[in-house]
Amino acid sequence: MNESSCAYGKEPIAADLSEQTTEESDVLQDVLGHFGIWQLRSVLIIFLCKLPAAWYMACIIFTAPDIYANEEYSCDTSVYGAADNSTVSADQCYVLVSYGESNYVVRQCQQFNYNYHFRSLIMEFDLVCLCEIFVSWSQYWHLFGLFIGGVVATRLMRVLSPRRVYISGLFSLICCGVATGVVKDFSLHCSFRCLSAVSCSFMLTSGLHIISDITTGKCRRACIVLYEAFFAIGLLLLPALAAYVSSWRHIYVGITLLPASIILLLPWLPESPRWLLRYAEPTQAFHEVLQLVLQAAKINERCHKLPHDLGLQLELLGERLRTQSPAARWLELWHGHKRAKLHMLLTHMALAAVLISHIGMLLNVRSFGRDYRVAIILVIALAELIGSSVALHINLKLDAHKWQWTGAICILGGGIGCLCWLFNDIAGKLPNTFRIFLWLCCAAVSKAAVACAQSMLQASMDELVPPSKRAAFTFSVITWARVWLLSASFLIVLRQLNVVLPLTVFCVLAIIGGICICGLVTPQAELKRRQLQEQQLLSHMTEIYRRFSSFSTNL
Repeated sequence: MNESSCAYGKEPIAADLSEQTTEESDVLQDVLGHFGIWQLRSVLIIFLCKLPAAWYMACIIFTAPDIYANEEYSCDTSVYGAADNSTVSADQCYVLVSYGESNYVVRQCQQFNYNYHFRSLIMEFDLVCLCEIFVSWSQYWHLFGLFIGGVVATRLMRVLSPRRVYISGLFSLICCGVATGVVKDFSLHCSFRCLSAVSCSFMLTSGLHIISDITTGKCRRACIVLYEAFFAIGLLLLPALAAYVSSWRHIYVGITLLPASIILLLPWLPESPRWLLRYAEPTQAFHEVLQLVLQAAKINERCHKLPHDLGLQLELLGERLRTQSPAARWLELWHGHKRAKLHMLLTHMALAAVLISHIGMLLNVRSFGRDYRVAIILVIALAELIGSSVALHINLKLDAHKWQWTGAICILGGGIGCLCWLFNDIAGKLPNTFRIFLWLCCAAVSKAAVACAQSMLQASMDELVPPSKRAAFTFSVITWARVWLLSASFLIVLRQLNVVLPLTVFCVLAIIGGICICGLVTPQAELKRRQLQEQQLLSHMTEIYRRFSSFSTNL
């Protein structure tokens, strides 16, 4: 018997009153359940796309470390004639060339001699004199690619299935990633960084769509929180990928070829069943969704939930999805319940502030110096994992007041992070190791709080609006936040004024985001709907436990 074979027709779903708890319930949700082995296998495959997304976001920390003038690089004055005819500035960026007794010309150094064991991006393109600007410019194009990729992927999923968008993003990431690491021109490097980010965004957007389609209730929110947590796992693995290489090109090749292993798992990547029923050709969609449902029901051991009229119900569901009203327009999002306008404003402000802090604190690792970057990025990644775990706990256990808990944590974490500015004078008198440790403690606490807020917003912000407006609302909030995220790479340049200034700015933004989150309230209708879903989930888990106990007794 093959994997998708599963006898159905034992009982009609209409007779199972425990399953008919919400208006959103349909045959797919009733048969597949909230979560099972089939969903677990599917979401784990999707989670893997977060690893290369983290690597491409944070690789600049290892590909462009700071190098020190005089010790590790010096201006090559041979192009200006004899050495005694020129004088080099302390930063090795300007040369005073003598053309006679009273004729001097200041020129910018064009060639450098390097004495550093790692061939960095800065050395490759001779960017030492404008290092901060060019590194921020390179990172800007990555963030711009994430913004463009999210918009294009959302529009593309009107004609291509989320699975195909995911696969196209994976293959284009492999091609563009390799090109990013082998080009000989800095402009081309930035261009391919942008295209690589577009590819990552394709995978992230389509993967999130599939997760939202095949899971429901608390399980869906938990999966989205864990989806964000895999970004931190990618950060934990990045130092290992960059530890034993001698060139920035090797890092790009490594972080590009390792995701190629995801290709082996693509046969088990599912389609989005509701997308097929709505957008695909009806006959083809019916057969694909039928096979998907039978396979999932068998793996989840829910064949007894298959109704005798499964085919008819799938056809009716497809017809309902194809004839449903189009997505709400942006202006319609501002109307609805009495807090609709406030929720729109607060959610847009909250995610923008939190996302800038979330990525900015990661990129700010370069401010602490290259000698401690491995330890610092590991601590930052662990802090992010802790923050995601706290968000998961709040989502599952403190659902009624989760926005207030999340906002308070974000405000507290941001406030603790701002202490680094107050400690700046004290830290200046301490040894370098203790000074870095003090700043790292402030950064880790604030990073955990921001990660908690960011995970909570990504997982639960759609519940603030009715189901018919959720797609447009989520797209609007995420797109708005990614527009403002473009500023994160340039805020790092503030470290030229003071090392702790960027961290202070990000912590202030975290406080602003926390204040906005505290103003969010889940509508009562949504809370009642979720209570019914939780009762249904509890009944489902009790049934699984009963079957497992019966199986153990028979053994």
